[in-house]
Order: sequence, then C-alpha cells, then structure tokens
Amino acid sequence: MDKIRNLAELRKLKSNMVDKLQLRENSDSSEAIIQIKVGMATSGIASGAKETMSHLIEELDRRKIKALVLQVGDMGYSHAEPTIEVTIPGKDPVVFGKVDTAKADEIIEKYIVNGELVEGILPANYRSI
Repeated sequence: MDKIRNLAELRKLKSNMVDKLQLRENSDSSEAIIQIKVGMATSGIASGAKETMSHLIEELDRRKIKALVLQVGDMGYSHAEPTIEVTIPGKDPVVFGKVDTAKADEIIEKYIVNGELVEGILPANYRSI
C-alpha cells in the first residue's frame, strides 16, 4: 500500500473502502450481483489463490464491475487449484480451475463481460458452495 500524502488521498481511500464494505453488507441481496467464490483451503492457498483473489478484486474494481468476491473453503477440486466459482445473476454457477492472474483476466473479459465460455470449466459435483 502506498503512503497517504494528504487529506484528499485519505478521503478517497475511505470512500473506496466504504463502497466495498457496503457491497459485503448488502450480500443478503447478492443474487442481484455477480458472485465470485475463491477456494482458499490449504491446497488453494499453496497454489496461489491469495494472489488470484487479490487480482480479481483489483481488476474488477479497476473495470468498475460490481461483484462480490468471497473467500470460501475447499471446493473439492484439489487437483485443479486455484479454483473459483462464478455466478452471474440468472445463470447457474460455473467453476473454473487452475485460475492464475492471466486466467482471471480472461474469465473477467470473456465470461463475465461478454458472456462467452472459457476453457478451464470443471464439471460440477455439487450445486453450490
């Protein structure tokens, strides 16, 4: 994190944080927004899930895409970590495997923004996390 040099930067940081907190607090109506669940069990963290999650949060914010990014436990796909589940309102959840920062960019651009399917979809062995 960069140093805060003046009051304007502090106010901007506060505003950004308040927006993110409100998004989490309004998660009871989360069906109306995109949800991305990142598998953060031990195998996920060891495979780079923390970096993937941080990148997703930053990139979605940069692109002004409203999405709820959540940390969850084991999704049952240890062989394909890091894994994420993306739920777009009105569609069934889709699980992607081996999601590094480059793959996360592709998922955002192709699947979330354009509605195109992306390689790396894992077969569902559950309904939802």
